[in-house]
Amino acid sequence: MARQRFGADFIQEINNTRVPYGMLAIWFLGQESVVVKGGDTTVYIDPYLSENSNRMFAAPIQPEHITNATYCLITHDHLDHLDLATVSVMGRNNAGILFMAPGYCHAEMLNRGISQEQLLLARTGEWWRGSDIQIKAVPAAHEEFEYDAELGHRYVGYILKLNGVTLYHAGDTLIYPGLVASLKEEAIDIGMLPINGRDAFRSLRLIGNMNYREAVELAVAADMDTVVPLHYDLLKGNTEKPGYFIDYLHEYYPEQKSHVLARYEKYIYVSKEFP
Repeated sequence: MARQRFGADFIQEINNTRVPYGMLAIWFLGQESVVVKGGDTTVYIDPYLSENSNRMFAAPIQPEHITNATYCLITHDHLDHLDLATVSVMGRNNAGILFMAPGYCHAEMLNRGISQEQLLLARTGEWWRGSDIQIKAVPAAHEEFEYDAELGHRYVGYILKLNGVTLYHAGDTLIYPGLVASLKEEAIDIGMLPINGRDAFRSLRLIGNMNYREAVELAVAADMDTVVPLHYDLLKGNTEKPGYFIDYLHEYYPEQKSHVLARYEKYIYVSKEFP
């Protein structure tokens, strides 16, 4: 087994990874925390690095190690997605970084040192266009929509067009009317979907997501090229077996491409359009 890098070595691996056009490199930090790199652009999504007595494994890096972030996207204000201790350090240590987050997150982020100039509002249904990336926030129902006329949707996912690849990170959500059609229009290359589900007992203390079967069906119905499960591995009492996801795929949709990320893995996605 290859030696796993941690800390500054983990960041060096990201920096040293060349990602030609038509590809994305993805590193898995656990839960829904991922790092996405295309070309020279590095995007952190829901970086959750803080200690927690319910964590089942440690993060491979600490906030102070992150010095290479171009963008940081936050899907909602729950502590395992908006890690204020992490984003506050990222704001200080990454020159030129831009954060995008729902309006529900902004007050806390500003209070922790993120400047107004660094902070973008996740406006659902609108493309934000940078020189190197396009980002669109997608409404998420976790388990219901929460919306405020000024703050927007409390829960979102993101569609990224980066380096010739379209990636959808669902955040925390159930499937709701119109989601399949809207995603199908975007021609998703990589769909990253939660699979931890919900049930009557967990609902007493946890807000649920789609389960492994629903995630598979969403990926197939929306014609995603490759589906990647998330949100099943990190916190005690809120887990799922990714093998169930793979078994369901194998039985019903054996031609649907998928990838289960190992802890801290670097995964290289190559677009189906890449020559």
